[in-house]
Amino acid sequence: MTTTPLIRPVRQDDQAAWTPLWDGYNAFYGREGATALNPAITAATWQRFFDPAEPVFALVAEADGQLLGLTHYLYHRSTTRLELTCYLQDLFTAPAARGRGVGRALIEGVYAQARAAGIRRVYWQTHTTNAAGRRLYDKVAAHLGFIVYAHDL
Repeated sequence: MTTTPLIRPVRQDDQAAWTPLWDGYNAFYGREGATALNPAITAATWQRFFDPAEPVFALVAEADGQLLGLTHYLYHRSTTRLELTCYLQDLFTAPAARGRGVGRALIEGVYAQARAAGIRRVYWQTHTTNAAGRRLYDKVAAHLGFIVYAHDL
């Protein structure tokens, strides 16, 4: 990477370059092979980025004509705020680009988009074993101590 990455909204013509990043993100969290996401989920996720009725958005990091990372985020209502809240759902940097500020730039990109939308809180979650990610997150946000529970129905 010879230039500072450009953080920009994903475009329809990015799909071929976005897909390996998305696959890498999912593999990082154990969603590959027998546990891979149903391709219909990936297709629906991709389409949501371009549907104005959907509050789901994607940014990518680009340098030297290559996509180096992605982030997906969404806006939602909250019972503790009047304005919308931003959930940064996915963040991934290509392994060859790690340690070069791509993840931080993507987070800052989400912050800028949320700020422009009048949103005052961005939050996310990560796995406790994501030590490298957590080192960055501790620099750009506050860990509020919450533990996430989930139950699939």
